[in-house]
Amino acid sequence: MTAKISYADVEVGTELPGLTVTVTRATLVRYAGASGDFNPIHWNEKFAVEVGLPDVIAHGMFTMAEAIRVVTDWLGDPGAVVEYGVKFTKPVVVPNDDKGAQIELRGKVGALLDDGLVRVDLTATSGSDKVLGMARAVVRLA
Repeated sequence: MTAKISYADVEVGTELPGLTVTVTRATLVRYAGASGDFNPIHWNEKFAVEVGLPDVIAHGMFTMAEAIRVVTDWLGDPGAVVEYGVKFTKPVVVPNDDKGAQIELRGKVGALLDDGLVRVDLTATSGSDKVLGMARAVVRLA
């Protein structure tokens, strides 16, 4: 499949629409149920602190999945993602309140590759922390 965006319509530096995601403890419980990852660092504050974390943290794969939404929303076709990878740099700390944590997600075309492929560089921050590093997707455009 190819994206609805044309290769001719993008250039290096093209910014994708950003996304802000709110993560609450309820979000983590739902994600744990869907993923089967019930590690107590994602729901038990006492346990998380005992193992050296500042508080309960979001699942890394949840953060990764939310970040690629910037790309798939822009493309209109999740099937156009050819490759995707990140490095987890800092956890998203999720307080036990009604506000939760915010993840700010941004994307920018980093390179035009051969055969209609484009590399999109992503940034993901929570508060002042960069929570994903080397977040890159390669996508096939029309």
